[in-house]
Amino acid sequence: MKITKKTKLSKIIDEKKVTKILEKYEFPCISCPFARMEMENLDLGSICEMYDIDANSLIKELNEKLDKK
Repeated sequence: MKITKKTKLSKIIDEKKVTKILEKYEFPCISCPFARMEMENLDLGSICEMYDIDANSLIKELNEKLDKK
């Protein structure tokens, strides 16, 4: 799977390799109880924009990690 800014959080959140990278970027949704309820609607690009996270770096790192499977 290729991750993009439009990738929904629900598609990747349960992948352990992904979670570790999200934690590294201090991605707020992994610890937010409300995010679990709206993951189907949350895409990476929007979340990164809201929390001033470098989406390009994050997505590049996620794809590199998932390609190593």
